[in-house]
Amino acid sequence: MACIAQTNLQLFNQLQALNYSEADLVCINRAYNLTARSFSGYYRGSGKPFLAHLIGTASILASVKAPIETVAAGLLHAIYNFGRYTGDRPVAAHKRLWLRKRVGGKIEAYVAQYSTFVWNEQTIPEIFNSLPSLEKDEIGSQVLLVRLANELEDHLDLGVLYCRNLEGRLAYIRNSGSLIVDMANALGFPSLSDRLSKTFQETLEAEVPQRFHISNDYSYLVPTEPYLLYLTKKTYASILYRFDHHRWSQKFAHKFRNQTFEWSNKLGFTKE
Repeated sequence: MACIAQTNLQLFNQLQALNYSEADLVCINRAYNLTARSFSGYYRGSGKPFLAHLIGTASILASVKAPIETVAAGLLHAIYNFGRYTGDRPVAAHKRLWLRKRVGGKIEAYVAQYSTFVWNEQTIPEIFNSLPSLEKDEIGSQVLLVRLANELEDHLDLGVLYCRNLEGRLAYIRNSGSLIVDMANALGFPSLSDRLSKTFQETLEAEVPQRFHISNDYSYLVPTEPYLLYLTKKTYASILYRFDHHRWSQKFAHKFRNQTFEWSNKLGFTKE
């Protein structure tokens, strides 16, 4: 398995080297633009930018010559669970329609099913035992492939060892790693299976000094000034709109706006 892309340029170059078509590249560029806007300021528990993780997941899928819809779903796989479009369970119909119009029905269906795909130490054995029936399910099998690519990307570069809950992460590998490796092989992706096995073993054998551990277990958001101001303006406008510009609602909206600027200042941002 070749080097895993971490930037959009690396991913585009990889896809061209693997002879994906121009139409495929257009599809991935569209998915990348949506992903970049949605995950600004988001990081994995290791401190790695979330966008790099999503690009890496798509790159792994491309390296095993997955269909372009699956590669695009790899780029977008967390958009309903994290990012700016999360919040509804199940995902609101208008959000699904919004994404479907932009990337197509098949890609959106993969992303939607991924968002409800329960994956943990308790369900992994059940998923493994259901592989014979899952292989006949086009959406289910592709969603599982995206999940396996996500697992590999998460563990590359010893990523989980930088998380605060590294002991739990290591226990997860010991308890479920072999089944995850076998799943990739059973799906017909021996190179992915081999890379997972090697990466899990490297993670179990390595150590990272505690001073480099991030104080987060899983994904987190570091709000940027433009994003906070965007939220302030959006909420301010929404209040005025919803209450028909009544004087008391304007007073409340101005109070909210001033309070948000005060919070921004405490975080080190400015009012301008």
